[in-house]
Amino acid sequence: MNITACSKTGCVRSNNEDMVLVGNKFIRSDAYRNHFSITPSGRYIMAVADGMGGHEAGEVASSSTLIDLQYFFYDLPKELDISGYQESMVGWLDSINRKLHSKGLANRAILDMGTTLVALAYYEGHLFRMHCGDSRLYLFRDGELKQLTVDHSLNTIMGEEKHSNIITNCIGAGCKTSFMEICDIGDEVKAGDILLLCSDGLNDMVSDKTIAQMLARGDEAEELAQAAVDAGGFDNVSTCVIKVE
Repeated sequence: MNITACSKTGCVRSNNEDMVLVGNKFIRSDAYRNHFSITPSGRYIMAVADGMGGHEAGEVASSSTLIDLQYFFYDLPKELDISGYQESMVGWLDSINRKLHSKGLANRAILDMGTTLVALAYYEGHLFRMHCGDSRLYLFRDGELKQLTVDHSLNTIMGEEKHSNIITNCIGAGCKTSFMEICDIGDEVKAGDILLLCSDGLNDMVSDKTIAQMLARGDEAEELAQAAVDAGGFDNVSTCVIKVE
């Protein structure tokens, strides 16, 4: 897997509440690239978190969540089966919700902060997608772009195609019914595929058609993020492009 990642503040906001995790590297207002070779006993995680809660609070929520996820993931026991992995991650979701709430009680300025999360985690032969909120995972194959996640947002409930920015599920933000979709998609991915993780700062500014055209010509994470900025950059934008070789 050849991986590029980028996170930009955009043109409107003064601070960047997004963060990207690639392996052991945290990316905010920066770009990064790395390579991961798949092995039967290996593990590797890539994730995008889009924080919310106003100045500083969103930044704290996204960074706290990804830092906690990184430690938890690499500390998982060996040889978990699919259900064991899923149960572990559900337990982590409950734990991080409680941690974010506790941080808010200790500092009222960040009370009810929250974040979305979308991730790809390679764990001992399995490739899991994990998703909470409206950050997205796309698959690009043979010139076609397909969204693999379903936005946990109001427009999905209303059956509307236009993205609403009103989410119905997240980590933290006082949400007492957080849930995370955790699916093994390893059998669905093949050599030549491109996987894209992104915050809604990308898909709100750049159409799926344009994203597909950019991936087809070989553009990577930084070019995609810059396209959102060039289109107006109304929000922070974070992207992670994974080319499967």
